Amino acid sequence: MTTDSTITEPLKQWLTFAPPAPTLAQGKKWHVFLSYRSVHRDWAIKLYDALMQAGFNVFLDQFKLVAGASLVTSLTQALSESASGVILWSNESTDSAWCQTEYETMLRMKNQPGLDFHFVVIKTDQQELPLFAQNSLYEDFSKSLEGPYGAGLLRVMYGLINKPLSEEAVRFAQAVDEETKGELIKIRGAKEIGNAERLNMLGSSNSPAWLTSPLLSCQTAEALIALGDADAALDVLSITERHFPKSIRPKQLKALASARCGQWSEAQCILAELYAAGHRDPETLGLFARTWMDRHKISGKRQHLEKSRNLYAEAFGLFPNDYYTGINAAAKCVFLGELDAADEHARKVEALVGAETVSGDYWKTATVAEVQLIRKNFLKAAHLYRAAVTIDSEAKGSHGSTLCQAQLLMDHLPVSSEERLAIEAAFI
Repeated sequence: MTTDSTITEPLKQWLTFAPPAPTLAQGKKWHVFLSYRSVHRDWAIKLYDALMQAGFNVFLDQFKLVAGASLVTSLTQALSESASGVILWSNESTDSAWCQTEYETMLRMKNQPGLDFHFVVIKTDQQELPLFAQNSLYEDFSKSLEGPYGAGLLRVMYGLINKPLSEEAVRFAQAVDEETKGELIKIRGAKEIGNAERLNMLGSSNSPAWLTSPLLSCQTAEALIALGDADAALDVLSITERHFPKSIRPKQLKALASARCGQWSEAQCILAELYAAGHRDPETLGLFARTWMDRHKISGKRQHLEKSRNLYAEAFGLFPNDYYTGINAAAKCVFLGELDAADEHARKVEALVGAETVSGDYWKTATVAEVQLIRKNFLKAAHLYRAAVTIDSEAKGSHGSTLCQAQLLMDHLPVSSEERLAIEAAFI
């Protein structure tokens, strides 16, 4: 639960309407078992933050699993020790079988006499749920891609304890819903036109939508980082952390913004603490790996570069669908002169992201370009980098980071001067 010294009046009101976490029965360790697939990792972290803030003890596999333990055994034990469950449903073909298995397991637990287990299915995309899943309690968040908030979040919480919402709670949450939707539009609009000043102003808001959840502040910080104003992002995040000290996402973004400001030592301290606390999600591992790369640039020590490569490879091994850590593992192999290993990682990433422009997605298209660069298809890489820049023309901070990476890679690859110029010209 958030400490009294950080609770604002809107947050007090929110926590008044949110159901208190029940006392756990003997043999139970977790209030909630959170089931998700890697494609919904960021959304899952935001739900984790919201539930933890309300006092629920949440099992999230990427934070709680012990390295070297059997995945199936660990998940089965954690589920048996949980009082309720949430399934983030994915219609991704590679994930649906796993989701169905966990759904069937939770359904058996719900129907087991005397167990008093409840679960909620969360629909996260526009596709219809399978018929068998529609027969259970589910909440539609397909239009809340940024994360859970408002009335939908309250309904999930009350569903986990099998109780109805009060009319007063519904009215308050619906007001937060409407405000949040409006503020998200403002954030997206300011980012679209590159207006960092407006984002900074929005980030200082103190209305209920901003102070009942870290969602809006994190969206603002992400936008500022993308626009190259990491200092302003840190200002926003310092306020966010005071209000939501247990939330994971603001810490990750603070580390990213610190790294973008050149404060790699501060970023590394934040991430080392998350790592030591057992957080093994790709975001934390990837950012931690980045700080070791920053440290290598200063020290020149090969072991620092190897540490970076190993962390990226660890994340890609744990989450083989995470193309971000995969492409960075490939890049670090290039820097180490391990070109065959680099090509093998890049080949696996190519199987995930393809070899063509991804409409409307800057980072995925930039990753496709980097795959082609590492695989020595230099002119195709230049074309793809240009396509990425066109997708998000005002994201100068993102462009600069991508160009710097491409230049470092070209220093270690057999690229001609003409090919290098073509790639660099994509960012002009």
